[in-house]
Amino acid sequence: MTVHVIHSARLVSEGRVARNAWVLFDGDRVGATGAGDDWLAAVAGAPDAVVTDADGGWLTPGFVDLHNHGGGGAAFDDGPDAIRTAIELHQRHGTTRFVVSLVTATVPELAERVGMVASLAAEDSRVLGSHLEGPFLDVGHKGAHDPALLRSATSADIELLLERARGTLRQITLAPELPGGMEAVRAFVDAGVVVAVGHTGADYEQTRAAFDAGATILTHAFNGMDGIHHRSPGPVAAATRTPGVTVEVINDGVHVHPEVVRMAFAAAPGRVALITDAMAAAGEADGDYFLGSLQVQVRGGVARLSDGGSIAGSTLTQDAALRRAVQEVGVSVEEAVLALTGTPAAAIGRADDLGRLAPGYSADAVLLDDDFRVLQVWSGGAPIPR
Repeated sequence: MTVHVIHSARLVSEGRVARNAWVLFDGDRVGATGAGDDWLAAVAGAPDAVVTDADGGWLTPGFVDLHNHGGGGAAFDDGPDAIRTAIELHQRHGTTRFVVSLVTATVPELAERVGMVASLAAEDSRVLGSHLEGPFLDVGHKGAHDPALLRSATSADIELLLERARGTLRQITLAPELPGGMEAVRAFVDAGVVVAVGHTGADYEQTRAAFDAGATILTHAFNGMDGIHHRSPGPVAAATRTPGVTVEVINDGVHVHPEVVRMAFAAAPGRVALITDAMAAAGEADGDYFLGSLQVQVRGGVARLSDGGSIAGSTLTQDAALRRAVQEVGVSVEEAVLALTGTPAAAIGRADDLGRLAPGYSADAVLLDDDFRVLQVWSGGAPIPR
């Protein structure tokens, strides 16, 4: 196995910064970490070790995206080749692990797609499983989902989706106030699926009840739900109030105002996950695209439905979300990096092997310059071509 050491870095991991730090990869795992020149002794017995001088750059764990629909001109709904194309785009921007988000379709179509993702996940460790964003969503908060396909969950739907996913359905977004919604929350949680509340008309009390029933994520907070009102605090307040609930935020400057992003970090310390909700246009030029069955126009980097103008995902990458968090929102480097690494990993039960640069963890890392622009990415210990 290849030994690779990265030294002289500002290491950001587990909510802390360690200066003049080093990390040693032993194959696809982190073998050791330290500070100063101790790395010389660590590689003394490995004459063929690869050495990278970080020259004071920021070194973080690889980013984990809980909510991403595509990029590089490709949509995750369109099969393995499209998923690989989109992953390659986002890898160059620091994302090393993906929960493949599938937009609303018919239940049989989604069953086929989660089966496809299950097969891909078995051969590609970058794919952590699938996320169903729909079809069990509220029509009144549909966002960029085809209203004709939205429905309440049935026990037959749940059984089919779980069967076809073969244990790889990591997350499902649903509206708990729909008929059978709370039963669906419990059924998915009992099957080991992380349930997220989103695209919902649920009020504060209904959302708290969903969290009490086992839901643990709020899908793209403030979007696809009612906002905070002083007499009707809504889903966001329910999520920040409930310990253990992860609050997804799309920090692209379009979906959520920077000051509101700051408020989210302040209200739920250590529980914000910065997601992209990216669609096929991420990394591409303005133009016309599709999100599921709906046509999307991208103008000035902002994706909106051609019919009605609703925001339709984003063209965001996670390195850009990091830069905005630190430079525009005013979040500390430690908090921002945690929101891209440890917090999303923990949200899907992968805190024991992802989201940290510590011995035994996956050798996923991102080296960034002073302005948080990506210099190099490693996935499973291997450098990603720039």
